[in-house]
Amino acid sequence: MSNFVTKRREPFRFMVWLGIASSVMIFTMLLVAYVIRRTGSGWADIKLPAVFLVSTVVILLSSLSLHNAIQAFRHERFNSYRTNLATTLVLGALFMMLQAWGWRQMIRAGIGLEANPAGGFIYIISGIHLLHILVGLIFLTIMLVEALRRRPYIDSFVYSVNPPNRLKIRLITLYWHFVDILWIGLFVFLLVHHGLDLHLSL
Repeated sequence: MSNFVTKRREPFRFMVWLGIASSVMIFTMLLVAYVIRRTGSGWADIKLPAVFLVSTVVILLSSLSLHNAIQAFRHERFNSYRTNLATTLVLGALFMMLQAWGWRQMIRAGIGLEANPAGGFIYIISGIHLLHILVGLIFLTIMLVEALRRRPYIDSFVYSVNPPNRLKIRLITLYWHFVDILWIGLFVFLLVHHGLDLHLSL
């Protein structure tokens, strides 16, 4: 019976890994297109808004808080689990707001989608990544709601030892760490090619 239940859960694991592989392919193609287009006509180098660096620190902190949440969950410290999970959710939302603030800075500096392909790539790359973050926030919200619904220790304990629940939490954690690492890679790539503009006003 346990093998049957495990096999039924495998499609969820496969879907997450398939989504990760697809995302890697999409961003790889985007970065290749970026490198190719960079050598073409009409390209003018622009700087990244400094707030992107702040958002990168925030997303790193969100991975740390989620790690702390999972450790607390494993050791049955459910209050700490809920607190760190809520912190992760807040940091993820803050990341999105900071990214949007960076776009605002670029727009105010006259950097649009069409005038300069360099700016267009920054919007597209960061925008598609934000969609990944949004998906992660939705799943984190579901996790937090479920945790808040089970405040009594016994309810939390029963939830924590249920194999499908444990798998769900592991997969959501895997996805969140992936999108965090993905942004760090994208940010480093853009930083190398653009640098930071510390003069873009807030």
